[in-house]
Order: sequence, then structure tokens, then C-alpha cells
Amino acid sequence: MSELVAASGTAMCSMGTAPAPVKVTSQTKVMTQGKPAATITDSQGGANIGPFGMCTSLANPAVASATAAAMGVLTPQPCMPVPAGTWIATKPKVLIGGKPCLTSDCKMMCAYAGSVSITFPGQVKVTAT
Repeated sequence: MSELVAASGTAMCSMGTAPAPVKVTSQTKVMTQGKPAATITDSQGGANIGPFGMCTSLANPAVASATAAAMGVLTPQPCMPVPAGTWIATKPKVLIGGKPCLTSDCKMMCAYAGSVSITFPGQVKVTAT
């Protein structure tokens, strides 16, 4: 079973070092435990997802540049999300405002080779089946 992701949920990138909050800006009418429920369109880096600590991917130009300057020693840099599209819907028939809901088992790819997943949905009672 998948939980709906609420405004206080968190996500994590496989190339980052810390979780980041998920902000809901796609809609404000459907609530889960008193918080706005997210949709798969809540994916814009910076606007909807905060930084993931430090990035360790050499596909990130800032990491590659810093690593080259450190003579090949991996030098992580701030991890600002760069989504390669939207979240991949796992419950495409459950719609919120005409958009598929964001659930705890959704994934999203980062342009710098990471995979973003939900670490905490922000609520624990409302499920999508």
C-alpha cells in the first residue's frame, strides 16, 4: 500500500547526503491529515524540493569541476535538485485536481544521475490503492 505524500513529506536523492522537504504547490483543496496532498507535478527543483545536502555525482558539473581541482579526490558540492521530468506515478488512476497523486513509492530521476524517492510521506493514514 502507498501513502499519499503531504506537504510535510521528505524526499532523498541517491547521490545526495540529506533528505529534503517536499512542498505542495500544484493544488490546495485536497487535504490529507490537514495538509495539502501532493501530485506528480510537484517536482520543480528549488520550488518544490529543497537541497539534498551535498551531491556526490560526477555527472554534476560542480562536483566534476571541484573533483578535478582536487586532483581526482571526490569533492561533493551543494545538491540542488535538477529533476529530469516529473515523478513517475505508481497510482495513475488516483487523481487530485486531474493530476496523478504523489505516493510514497513514486520515483523521479535527477539530471545528474541520481534517483529521488520519498523517505517520509508527511502523513501515515491516507492510502492510495
